[in-house]
Amino acid sequence: MTHLLRPGERIHVIHRRLFDKDIRRHFIGEVDFYDAGLIRASGYVFAIDESQGHSFTRRPDKRSRILSLNDGSLIVNVIPLLVNIEAVVYEHHNGSLRVTDGKWAMDIKEFGLV
Repeated sequence: MTHLLRPGERIHVIHRRLFDKDIRRHFIGEVDFYDAGLIRASGYVFAIDESQGHSFTRRPDKRSRILSLNDGSLIVNVIPLLVNIEAVVYEHHNGSLRVTDGKWAMDIKEFGLV
């Protein structure tokens, strides 16, 4: 059986906001386990920090999260295995918002605010 995700793959997850006041949250980590639309991954949560000029700030503690692909509230990007998750930051670059580890970068601002 072919799995959509395999242990060891790296992912960047955007949680869709359901309401305007919902906190913008992202997650970047490594897949520990995948089965039937559920992902268990270890990594870091990034959230908008109002005190830092609406920039994404990484929460200091590494977390294990269970994420469901079944409800449509997540956008999951599979990222290269070489991405250094410990070094990932968000930065504004030429009018876009991108996530980078200093060697790899991905533009995540498609339309409007992220």
